[in-house]
Amino acid sequence: MKSRFQPKFNIRKGDNVVVIAGDDKDRSKPRKVIAVYPQKGRVLIEGVNMVTKHLKPNAQNPQGGIVQEEASINISNVMLWDAKAKAPVRIKRERKEGNFVRISKKTGEEVK
Repeated sequence: MKSRFQPKFNIRKGDNVVVIAGDDKDRSKPRKVIAVYPQKGRVLIEGVNMVTKHLKPNAQNPQGGIVQEEASINISNVMLWDAKAKAPVRIKRERKEGNFVRISKKTGEEVK
């Protein structure tokens, strides 16, 4: 992505999302967003895209070993989960009192 303008995404850290594409695709199970990387256009989601890392021995982990951890996926492969509709929804942004709020296109209510 170009670094001149800050990209705007409707997904934030702590949101519940569903994975709509890829190996971990499941439109019925909401998962929590751990981190969002807007410059890269990627998100880190709890329990999705698990990769194996081999760790060298160090002071904190003298044994070393093999660890499973999450890797980021493209932000276009996830959709925001609306708890009221109990379904993935599209989002529109509206300005209220000088700030943007996210509004579900399915229910018409603000997404917290």
